[in-house]
Amino acid sequence: MYLSKTEAAVLPTTLVGTPKTPPPVPTGRRRIWPMLGPAFVAAVAYVDPGNFATNFSGGASFGYTLLWVIVAANLMAMLIQSLTAKLGLATGRDLATLCRERLPRPVTWGLWVQAEAVAIATDLAEIVGGAVALNLLFGVPLPIGGLITAVVAFVLLGAQSRGHRPFERVITGLLLVIGAGFAYTLVGAGVDLGGVAGGMVPTFDGPESLVLATGILGATVMPHVIYVHSALTPGRYGDVVTAGRTHEGRSRLLRAQRIDVLLAMGMAGLVNAAMLVIAAQLFTGSADEVTSLEGVHAGLGDQLGTGAALAFALALLASGFASSSVGTHAGQVVMAGFLKRHIPVLARRLITLAPALAVLVLGGDPTTALVWSQVVLSFGIPFALVPLLWLTSRRDLMGGWVNRRVTTAVGAVVAALIIGLNAHLLIGFVAG
Repeated sequence: MYLSKTEAAVLPTTLVGTPKTPPPVPTGRRRIWPMLGPAFVAAVAYVDPGNFATNFSGGASFGYTLLWVIVAANLMAMLIQSLTAKLGLATGRDLATLCRERLPRPVTWGLWVQAEAVAIATDLAEIVGGAVALNLLFGVPLPIGGLITAVVAFVLLGAQSRGHRPFERVITGLLLVIGAGFAYTLVGAGVDLGGVAGGMVPTFDGPESLVLATGILGATVMPHVIYVHSALTPGRYGDVVTAGRTHEGRSRLLRAQRIDVLLAMGMAGLVNAAMLVIAAQLFTGSADEVTSLEGVHAGLGDQLGTGAALAFALALLASGFASSSVGTHAGQVVMAGFLKRHIPVLARRLITLAPALAVLVLGGDPTTALVWSQVVLSFGIPFALVPLLWLTSRRDLMGGWVNRRVTTAVGAVVAALIIGLNAHLLIGFVAG
């Protein structure tokens, strides 16, 4: 396969910069750890500022009621990210590229259009979140904060020019900052074990809870990282072709990939659950006072002190910076894969930045914009998930890596549940 200079420029450096003599596939538990990383890059998108808005809104408005949605969405995310990572491992190509190669052109164009809409919604959440965090910490005006967030994300993305490991370390470090911030706050807020148990029972509390549940789902099962994760694994694990020819080799690679997903998505799930628990503990019954991220920040300061408020703002800032860089990379992967086209990263950044800046300049409510951006993301999930299931279930493409029937069946159930939830929400709006 030959790549033009344009195509090579937008593909992950781990693919186009693979050494001439690939390192041997590690064996043993100690040698699996250096193989971890791609899922942690994907996991940042699962704790982006949109999650802050939906999780705190859900906890403040309905207590522990929607905790089960976070748990279910996180389990779905583990399955989906495991499949997309395996697709990249088995084929050496990303999901968008495989869709272009195996689907009719009109379908490919349609998938690209919706993927770009998802990218804009993603960027809106990340830029707005970073702007709010800078405003809370330093009093930076929201439009200026949005521009600063975009610039920092662009700089972070430049770490990829040095290979996959520096970028993964930076993103993982920011993920740890987010986790530490909410661990600190959760200790101060406490946990109601009875509330946790009740929140694990699937139920809704009116139409508004359904909107938030859809937003939580869209904020957790992020469609753009279904594309990007498949682009992070090719070339990441050495000579996959040679190792994957044997059952033992495939098992070793899949074990490393699954550990990566389990640890990364598990951490993201705990952070999301902590957000809702903190809101349920501190703000239930006073949801009107914490209808915005600024209100959450002030409420944490009032109830737990300045330390908790500072931890929240720092976690929000780290989330905005990290997830925005991953979102920009996802946009590159999508365009290169679906269209074999490339536009300069700066130009792409300006295009996707425009809606977010419009919200900030026109004085729109940032938290409401964040929640609705996540609803848009939820509607985009099936357009990535259905092709993923179809491709990973094809033996002619996957060979020995093909899904087991039960895996495909579970994935189909997940897709049906997401589509059903979206349809129910849409019908409710039309009927209302």
